[in-house]
Amino acid sequence: MFAKPKKYATERHTQLQKVKNTLPSFYETIHWMNQRASAKEAYRPTEVEHIANVITHGIWIAPSIWATLELLCRSHNAAQFFSGLVYGATLVFLFCVSTCFHCVFYRNKQGHLKDALHRCDRAMIYIFIAGSYFPWLTLQPLPSNCWASSMKWLVWLLAVLGIIYQQVFHEKYKMLETICYVIMSIFPFPFIIQHDFHGKTELKIGGMVYALGVIFFKMDGSIPCAHAIWHLFVVMAAAVHYYAILNYLYPEIPLLDSSYLTNS
Repeated sequence: MFAKPKKYATERHTQLQKVKNTLPSFYETIHWMNQRASAKEAYRPTEVEHIANVITHGIWIAPSIWATLELLCRSHNAAQFFSGLVYGATLVFLFCVSTCFHCVFYRNKQGHLKDALHRCDRAMIYIFIAGSYFPWLTLQPLPSNCWASSMKWLVWLLAVLGIIYQQVFHEKYKMLETICYVIMSIFPFPFIIQHDFHGKTELKIGGMVYALGVIFFKMDGSIPCAHAIWHLFVVMAAAVHYYAILNYLYPEIPLLDSSYLTNS
């Protein structure tokens, strides 16, 4: 009477054991990463890494568009609207250009389109850094010293100089290019935090997340899917900064204190 359930349980256990035994072999068949590239060559991702690179930025295109529209809907003056438009555009284009590049790179390992999109992808990093600072430099009252008051335009000058350098020496001095990204990310920060304001903590946290992500940016060939992990750090840091911008620079109910937001 009870033999059938017992036999069924035994067969079920045998099937599960077979599945467990096949998992390690399936994992071992996946080519997780290639060898590190030489100093003057670009790293060639595996198929798994290509797919991870596409997904980790591609899924954030639609949310970034929604996030931009939310800032525009909360704008109560021209300065807020323009700042939200600039910041939102850099956020959307960061994910769009990155996703397009990795899609083309996945399907077309070599080619002029892939090289052109790679240059655009690198240039967007400079533009996004400047765009991330723009709302804080536009909507927050800054110290009256020359450097702080001019920082809103200096970040764009730095972005232009960085893009020119990147286009001229593309893939030649990769470590120096990374150092340029870091310098541009840090340079405006001391001038912004010279006074207390809401959102300073989030700015610091987001900056630290970006800094940690740079480690993985340079680890292709040493850690599987290192570039995709870098993408995730970018997403996390951008989310922290967006949270601060949304809640402190674009409150749902505009603050009565005119010193909080300026119309400059």
